[in-house]
Amino acid sequence: MAGSIFAWRLHGDGTSITPGTVVAPGERLSLPITFGIGFQHVIAMFGGVFIVPVILGFPTSTTLLFSGIGTMLFLLLTANRVPSYLGSSFAFLAPVAAIAPLGEGQHSLDAASISLALGGILITGLALTLVGVVVHFAGAGWIKALMPPAVTGTIVALIGLNLAGTAKSEFDAAPLEATVTLVAIVLVTVLFRGLVGRLAIVLGVAVGYAVSALRGHVDFSGVKAADWFGLPSFHTPHVTTAAWGLFLPVVLVLVAENVGHVKTVAAMTGSNLDRYMGRALVADGLATTLAGAGGGSATTTYAENIGVMASSRVYSTAAYWVAGCFAVLLGLCPKFGAVAASIPAGVLGGAGVVLYGMIGVLGARIWVQNRVNFSSPTNLLTGAVGLVLGIGGFTITAGDFTLGAIGVGSFGALAVYHLMKAVSRVRGTDPDLDIPASEKRDDEEPEARLTPEPELETVR
Repeated sequence: MAGSIFAWRLHGDGTSITPGTVVAPGERLSLPITFGIGFQHVIAMFGGVFIVPVILGFPTSTTLLFSGIGTMLFLLLTANRVPSYLGSSFAFLAPVAAIAPLGEGQHSLDAASISLALGGILITGLALTLVGVVVHFAGAGWIKALMPPAVTGTIVALIGLNLAGTAKSEFDAAPLEATVTLVAIVLVTVLFRGLVGRLAIVLGVAVGYAVSALRGHVDFSGVKAADWFGLPSFHTPHVTTAAWGLFLPVVLVLVAENVGHVKTVAAMTGSNLDRYMGRALVADGLATTLAGAGGGSATTTYAENIGVMASSRVYSTAAYWVAGCFAVLLGLCPKFGAVAASIPAGVLGGAGVVLYGMIGVLGARIWVQNRVNFSSPTNLLTGAVGLVLGIGGFTITAGDFTLGAIGVGSFGALAVYHLMKAVSRVRGTDPDLDIPASEKRDDEEPEARLTPEPELETVR
């Protein structure tokens, strides 16, 4: 079996793509082209994989190492049939900030704080693995029923907007550098398209970093002391009761992302990948668990790399093995990690204004793309209640257990949606428009019923 999954067929002559076709996951091009496509995937994933640990205060090199290892684990468990890169998940920004907040002027977390955050990442990975096992044996239909776009969009939006206060505190640490970073990100996004445009956040951070360095606000002592090659720093997770309430709601987002990823790739390649849905969830869950056990940030499937596949028409998993190996090599460069750790808080504040806002707007994008009908009281109240609970910082405490704002907002949205649906069914009214079913014309189809499958691009 191990030999068969690595037996990629050569596509045509290996140097070009046959007209009207794509390079399928089980195919490959010549080795030089495969390495070139693999390096494209590295560049595409780099912005997200790099910026998340920087903002979290995690060791960057460790995150890159586990990102590469996680990607290769994903490819193995999906038998090299689901092309995907597992990068750092933005969905964990809020729960990590809640359980292990960066102090004023602090650029990285201490070992104890990282361990607390890793405990939450660990239990999330295990929970996602369990969901994957259930999906593998029972199918994925129940996921769409449990988390329709009205709910998923609300959860994604509140995760991003919940971090608005964090962005402000970081911005206030150095307003000039933060403003320069923010303006640079906006300009790069507006002026450039394609790959450069996708790297707007990293390039904006680089501009802000340069300005900070010129003003003498960057401490280079750690960079000078770091070696060029060596193992990154590892940490042991510490699971607390607080972690359960803060982190487990993120599983809902990760499930939506993974399911969307598999369906998107299936549509683009003309393949039926449903049988790999459970495997993909298990693989991402195990990769996140592994990262949580050692010191890396949690993983998720990356939409940026789908863009590379769509533009190149190359879906070969061989290229992803190249990308995974590149990430591991970057993780074995402590000096690179030291540069990331030296980025001032003000620069991160400028990036945070854009990044956290983008996560919030991506939630709204899910509503728009899936044509969620807000004429429906059910959808309207689902979004209204969930957003206010999550953004307002509502918490629930029972003994030592605390359900954080993201958890309260997420489960609040789920409860409102399914409660209203159940009541509508009992009353015999239309669950979308809350009008008697007998009064609804046959040609009157609510927009919410015309929705495509939820898309991958939520919060990575």
